[in-house]
Amino acid sequence: MAAFTAPNPNSADVGLVGLAVMGTNLALNMADHGFKVAVYNRTLAVTEQVLKENPPTVFGTTGGGLVPAAELKDFVASIKRPRRIVILVKAGGPTDAVIDSLTPLLEKGDLIIDGGNAEWQDTIRREKALGEKGLLFVGSGVSGGELGARFGPSLMPGGKPEAWALLKPVWEAIAAKVDSRTGKPIESASPGKPVNAPGAVPCTTYIGPGGSGHFVKMVHNGVEYGDMQLICEAYHFMRDVLALSTPEMAGIFAEWNTGDLDSFLIEITADILGQTDRETGKPFVDIVLDAAGQKGTGKWTINAALDMGVPAPTMAEAVFARNISALKAERVAASKVLKGPEVGAHAHSVGSGEYNWVEAVRDALYCSKICSYAQGFALMNAAGRANEWGLKLGEIASIFRGGCIIRARFLQKITEAYARRPDLPNLLLDQYFASVIDGAQRHWRAVVARAAVQGVPVPAFASALSYFDSYRTDRLPANLLQAQRDYFGAHTYERVDQARGTFFHLDWPHPDRPQARA
Repeated sequence: MAAFTAPNPNSADVGLVGLAVMGTNLALNMADHGFKVAVYNRTLAVTEQVLKENPPTVFGTTGGGLVPAAELKDFVASIKRPRRIVILVKAGGPTDAVIDSLTPLLEKGDLIIDGGNAEWQDTIRREKALGEKGLLFVGSGVSGGELGARFGPSLMPGGKPEAWALLKPVWEAIAAKVDSRTGKPIESASPGKPVNAPGAVPCTTYIGPGGSGHFVKMVHNGVEYGDMQLICEAYHFMRDVLALSTPEMAGIFAEWNTGDLDSFLIEITADILGQTDRETGKPFVDIVLDAAGQKGTGKWTINAALDMGVPAPTMAEAVFARNISALKAERVAASKVLKGPEVGAHAHSVGSGEYNWVEAVRDALYCSKICSYAQGFALMNAAGRANEWGLKLGEIASIFRGGCIIRARFLQKITEAYARRPDLPNLLLDQYFASVIDGAQRHWRAVVARAAVQGVPVPAFASALSYFDSYRTDRLPANLLQAQRDYFGAHTYERVDQARGTFFHLDWPHPDRPQARA
C-alpha cells in the first residue's frame, strides 16, 4: 500500500518521471534549489524508497521538496501550469511510451523535457509530433553522471525558444556553476546546500532548435570516448614501455592534474591508479578485466561524422579500441600465435637519453586531446550549418567547463578561442592551440614512433597525429585516388589548372584521346 496520498493539484513547480539513479538525483537537485518537484515512477515501490531515503529534512531550509504521486493523472494534476515535466527513462521505446501516456493528460502550452541519451533524430520527430498537439518539447543533454545530476550537471537543451524560456529558470538553477573569470568549477554543493556564489556562471545555455541539444550531448560523449582512450594509451605506454609501477603512474597523473591537463578524467585516473584491491592487495586497476563496454553514443557520433563527411578518426579509434578490447578470449589466443617486438626492449630509463619520456607522454596526450576536440567541434560546426541550428561553439565549450565528464581547464582555452574568432573553422587554427602543438609535436611524434617500434598499440595517439599531419598538408595523395576512381568507375576528376567544380573524364582504354569535360 502506498505510503502517501494523492497530491494536491497545482502543488508542484516541476515534474519528473523516472526515478532511477539519474532521475532521482536530478529531482533532489531541483528540490535543493527550492523547487517543489512532483515525482512519478511506474513501479510504486521505487517512489516509496526514494521518499524514505530523502525525507523533507534533506532539503534544509531551501523550501523545496518532493511531491509524490502513485498515479500518472495525479502526478500531472499536481503540477502548476504551464507544466514542466522532465522524463529520465531509457532512450528509445520507453521514452516514447512515457510521452504517449502523458500526452492525453496535458494541455496546450505544457512542456515535456527529455533528459535521456536520445538519438537527435528521435528528438526532431518527437518535437514535431507534440507540436502538432500544441505541446512544447525540449531534448536536453544531461552530463555529469550520478554526482553531476545531484549537485550540478552540464545541461544542453534544444527546442523552440519559447520552450527554453519556460525551462530556463530550472535549468540555470540546477546546472553546475563555474567562476566567471577563470571558468573553474565551483564544487561546494551538498544535500540541502546548493552552490551559493553570486555571479557564478551556470553550465547551461540555449543550444538551438530541434535536435541540437541531443546532438551536442552525443558529440560530448564522442569526445569523452576519445579522452578516455587517450588517457588509457598514456597509461599503457608508461606501464609497458617505460615499465613504471602503478603507484608511480598514480603520482604522475596527479601531477599532470595540476597543469594544462587538469580535468575530471585525469583526476579520477590518478585516484584509480592509487587504489589497492582489498582482496588481493594488488593495485585495483590490475584486477579489472581489460574488456570495455559502451552504450552506443560513441558509435552514434562516428555515424554522424560519416554521414556529414567530417573526419573524426580519433573518436572512431576510441570506439574501435573498445570493440577490440571486448574480444578478450580471441586476443588471449592470438597472443600465443602472433609475435611482435619484445615490449620494453632497449627502453630508455625515464629522464635519460634523448627524451624525458614522461614529459613526452604528457605532451603527446595534450596534443592528441587538442586534435580530438578539434574533430568534435568541427562536427558540431558542420551539423549546425547543415541543420541551420545557429550553434554558438564558444558557449557550448563554456558549458562543458563544469558538471560534465569532460570538464577540464582546457575548455577555458576553447571558450577563449571562439571568443577571439566565432567563425573559427577548426581549433587547430587558433593561435594558442597551434603554438602548443608547434612546441610539443617533437615529443608527440617520438611517443607514437616508439610505441610502434616496441609493439604497444596507440591507435588514438596515432590517429590524432595523422589528423594533424593531414590537416596541415596542402597536397595529399587523393589525386591518385581520384584518378583510380576515374579509371575503374568513370567517377571523373578535377584538374589543378581549372576552376573548382569543373569535372573531366579520361577514356582509360584509350588515354591518348582528349579528356572529356563531364
